[in-house]
Parts: sequence; C-alpha cells; structure tokens
Amino acid sequence: MTIAHISEPGKAYDDMRRYGVAVLAGILALLLRQLLSPLLGQYYPYHTVWVAAVFSAWYCGLGPSIATVLVSVVGVWYWFLPPARSFALDDPKTAISGIAGFLVFSGLIVALGETNRRSLARRLWAEEELRRVHDELERKVQERTADLNSANESLRELSSRLQQMRDEERRHIAREMHDSVGQLLAALSMNMSVVQGQSEKLDSAGARAVSENAAIVQQINQEIRTISHLLHPPLLDAAGLASAIRWYVDGFAERSKIKVDLDIPEEFGRLSDEMEIAIFRMVQECLTNIHRHSGGTSAAIRMREEDHHVLIEIEDQGKGIPLEKQLELSSSARTGVGVRGMRERLRQLGGSLEIRSHGTGTAVTATLPLPGSTRAEGRRPEVA
Repeated sequence: MTIAHISEPGKAYDDMRRYGVAVLAGILALLLRQLLSPLLGQYYPYHTVWVAAVFSAWYCGLGPSIATVLVSVVGVWYWFLPPARSFALDDPKTAISGIAGFLVFSGLIVALGETNRRSLARRLWAEEELRRVHDELERKVQERTADLNSANESLRELSSRLQQMRDEERRHIAREMHDSVGQLLAALSMNMSVVQGQSEKLDSAGARAVSENAAIVQQINQEIRTISHLLHPPLLDAAGLASAIRWYVDGFAERSKIKVDLDIPEEFGRLSDEMEIAIFRMVQECLTNIHRHSGGTSAAIRMREEDHHVLIEIEDQGKGIPLEKQLELSSSARTGVGVRGMRERLRQLGGSLEIRSHGTGTAVTATLPLPGSTRAEGRRPEVA
C-alpha cells in the first residue's frame, strides 16, 4: 500500500512508530557499546552507533534516521568521550573532529538510505499502478468476453430456432404439396382418364394430346412426390431414420449413378426428432457434395451406436478436397453454408463433426451423444 492510500490517523501512527524504532535503535547501540567497554575502552566509541544509523537510514526514513544520529552523537559524547558521563571534553579538538566525521558519514548513509527508500517507493508505486491497470484491463476483458459469450449464445439460440423453423416449414410445405397439390393432380388424372375413355371421338391429334397430357400429369405427380419427400420424407416420421436413409440412398443412387454401400444395423432403434432430422440432413448434404465435387463413382455410409453415442461415417472414393479448401473447412469463420449448417445442427445436440480428406477420397464422421435420459424421452414407438 502506498502512502497515498494511508489515512491521516494511520500515517501519524506510522510516523510515531518509525521515530520510536529509530530512537530505540540508537539507545540499543549505545547500550551495546557500554557492554563492550571492557574490551574497547575509550577507543572506537562510534562502532555500534554506525549500525544504528545504517538501520534507521535503510528502514525508518529521513526524519527517524536524523533522530538516530542525534541520539547517537549525544549518547557517545556523554558516555564515552572522556571524561565519561559528562559533556566536558578533555581533548575538544579530537572529540569534535570525531563527532564531525561521524556526522558527515552518517549524513552520507542517511542520504543513500533515503535515495534507496524513494527509489523503492517509486518502484512499488509503479508496480502497484501497473497491477491496477492490469486488473482494470483484465476486468474489462472479462466483461467484453462475457458480453461476447452472451451474444454468441444468443446467436446460437437464434440459429437453433431458425433451424427448427426451417425444418417445420419444410415439413409443412411437403405436407401441403402432398395433400393439396397431390390431390388436385389426382383429380386431374381422373378427369384425364374420362377424356381418354372417349378419345375415339377425337381426331388423331386430339387423342395423342390427351395421351400426352395424361403422361405429363403422371410425371408432374411423380416430381411433386419426389420434391415433397426430399423436403421432409414421410418415412422419417412414420418409420424412423434408418428407413428414411435407405429410401433416400436408393433414390440418390438411381439419380446420380453413384453406388452407395449402406451399413445400418437391423436393430438400430428410434432417436429423438431433433437427432433424426439432423442425421438425415447431414446424409443429404454429404451425398450432394459427393455428387457435385468428388468425381467418384462409389460411396459408403455406416451408422452405429457405440458407448452411448451415435457414429455416422460417410466416405467416398473421389479426388478429395484441395488443401486450401480443407483449411477453410477447418475454420468456422470461412466454412461453407452446408458444412456450417451440419456443424451447427450437431453442436446444438452436443455432437461434433470431423472432415478428413486426401488424394483418394474424403471421410466425414459425426458423433452424437446418447445419454439415457435423451434416449428415453426422445424415442418414439416403432411403426409396423
């Protein structure tokens, strides 16, 4: 604590304590010299008081040091300069020169001690000021970090909410397309069948047009059904993740001509809605990337439960990901929308995503925890 931080009563008490210690040091030095009188006699009267002067100069301050020197001079004069126990002097010239020498050298010692004390005080003040500034900066950094963490958490919650809303919207659109547009196309198809039944009344061009329209309606119905299933496959709700992935992989292999080996245990059970949609979207994204970028003709998907975790591994035998692109993927700040979406979905569920690539292919591994409470609450009954 610096002097600036000491209250007035505290400073007065500290001054009194330092003066008391300094005077006591001088008295003790004189008593020690008295004890050594049988050995030293009248010679070297200042030996012990030098020690008191050095001690006071180093530890007690300027004023207390001067007090020690004065007490020492008076004590030596009275007790040890002949004649002893008197202020008279047998040899004034020698005695005064000795006193003057003691005062001069004591003054040097006091000056050095005070310089050292002031230097130490400045250093302590500087260290305390640095500590105060450091503490203030650390406090501000902690506040900013807390604000950033709060903002990040809010963004994560918003992202999670947006993901849920997007999934719900996809499910709603898929249902509307299947139920509304699908029903209208079914009705149109039935009307076309009626017209086709009377096509003999039409000329050849009209009959051909009716037949083509019927084929087009059938094709539109198939496209609507495919788009509806891609938006949100009904199997995901009705039969679960394994069935939905098998359906999607079959369709993907047929459309892309990429052979996909699918390895899902028969006993693989139901998961929570959030986990099933997250895994399904991940499989969708990975297969889409394989079709667009890998240049390979085969892929493999493995899914299993291990140590209360779900592990999903997706590999291809393509050309791999360039190094600079891998560096981008490893940085969350520059990750593509698809990979970022996968990572965010998995992170919200406590999972992780790892991407490894080399010149002969790419492997994507996702891990999701399966605590007992999550499985118990999230599992839905099997549908026959």
